[in-house]
Amino acid sequence: MARSRIDTKMVPVILGLSIAFTVTVVDPLMLSLNLPQMSRDLQVPSQLIGFLSGAATLVMAAAVLAVGSLADSFGLKRLLMLGLVAVTVVNLLSTLSPGYRYLLAMRFLDGLGLAALLGVSFALLKMSVPEEKRPAAIGVFMATEMVLCGVTPAVAGWVVDTVGWRWLFLVTPLLCLLSLWLTARYVPDPPGGQRRRLDVAGVTLVGVALLALVIGVAAAQNGISRPETLLPLALSLIAFVLFVFHERRTPEPVLELGLFRSRAFSVALAANLTLNFIVGGFGFVLGQFGGVVLSLPPQTIGLLFLPGTLLIAGAVVLAGVLIGKYTPRPVMISGLLVMAASGLLLAGTASPEMAVWLLVPATWLCNLGSLVTSSSVSETVLAHAPPEKSGTVASVQQAFGMTGYAFGPTVYLLLFNVFFQREWLNDAESRGLSVTEAENAVDAARSGMAVSTGSSGYDPNLLRHASGLKLDVDFTEGLRLTMLTVSLLPLLMAVAVYLLVPRRRKPRAQA
Repeated sequence: MARSRIDTKMVPVILGLSIAFTVTVVDPLMLSLNLPQMSRDLQVPSQLIGFLSGAATLVMAAAVLAVGSLADSFGLKRLLMLGLVAVTVVNLLSTLSPGYRYLLAMRFLDGLGLAALLGVSFALLKMSVPEEKRPAAIGVFMATEMVLCGVTPAVAGWVVDTVGWRWLFLVTPLLCLLSLWLTARYVPDPPGGQRRRLDVAGVTLVGVALLALVIGVAAAQNGISRPETLLPLALSLIAFVLFVFHERRTPEPVLELGLFRSRAFSVALAANLTLNFIVGGFGFVLGQFGGVVLSLPPQTIGLLFLPGTLLIAGAVVLAGVLIGKYTPRPVMISGLLVMAASGLLLAGTASPEMAVWLLVPATWLCNLGSLVTSSSVSETVLAHAPPEKSGTVASVQQAFGMTGYAFGPTVYLLLFNVFFQREWLNDAESRGLSVTEAENAVDAARSGMAVSTGSSGYDPNLLRHASGLKLDVDFTEGLRLTMLTVSLLPLLMAVAVYLLVPRRRKPRAQA
């Protein structure tokens, strides 16, 4: 156990890298939690709300593979610092957003900068920490992320409540500047690897596949058989098939397909996609349910992340120690089961009169499960990375994670709209209302977003009294069914880890 302890000289290195990585989490999270205010002020069309929430993470998922290759060739530390500067500038420009189109463009640019932080931070951690101390270092890395993820949403909510949502975009630059100073001063600069040709075709194809898939899924809420849904989904499938075909033939692929021969590596990536999907969707749910039904101000929603932060940080440090002592397998299973418990808890307790404190354990369990799972996933993936390809292999993990995070809000919104529509149609039928009358009532409630300045979502009075419908109850039932459905994913993933991941460590695969 003594060998796994971290030298105090490594602490500022881990802190600098962890803050950079945390920016990729809290930046889109703060946007999701405060999206009702932004979407109302900027008049964002309802079909674009989920897309705006996941725009930056979508770009990260597509670009992080290219970042990994570039970092191995041109320098991990140099690219990380460049990304920190880029994210700072883009967020400052976002404060000037005159409309949702401008903000959407900024989110795409923000995603490019965040991709550099995402693809490089773990790779630098691997290069900076001895292998026998890496599990413990990952625990501290994740614990730092947890503390910031607990504090930042509360600070962001206070900022929005006090001075408005535009000032929200000043929080990320402060974190970036702190990480930039720690990185420049303490993080060693590992030598660059052999310069590789950037797989432009591969990056383009994976970007088209992900973008078209998100557009198709977002359009599915208006009908699965519509051309607006089928054409993007078909384009996504074609681009994905071409991507796999291209990667198998090109001499310098952006994605090393040979890595997927390892069951542990493949299952870890699937677990990473799952946990980020749940986290991305959960933040969206808190912002919508808390603001729409419970009429909670942004500051209160942000404070949901704060209780138990230090306890989770300690648990994540312990998870790192357990991974080093045993294997990532039992830790990964435990984290996934905790995430499932979070969704099931919210599904079982959500109601229009729900006490705010009931949201705290659901949020706490989601954060705890996601970070414990992420610690074990990171160790599994990094164990497969040879030093000269640390950036490339680490970027594969982050590409899967950000794909899940980008799809979380969109898929949650799709499921919610399906269940919500079913509930208010049943409500209308029980009251003798026609479908047209019910649709008009729902549209009237939605218009309350523009006229109700004291609410972050639907007008509460319209929710309760529109044409006699109980839309607050219907909304909540839609949410409960959504959470019940998505909670099956981490449960199934835990079973897959149990069945497919080896119980004992195996020698590291060489790429």
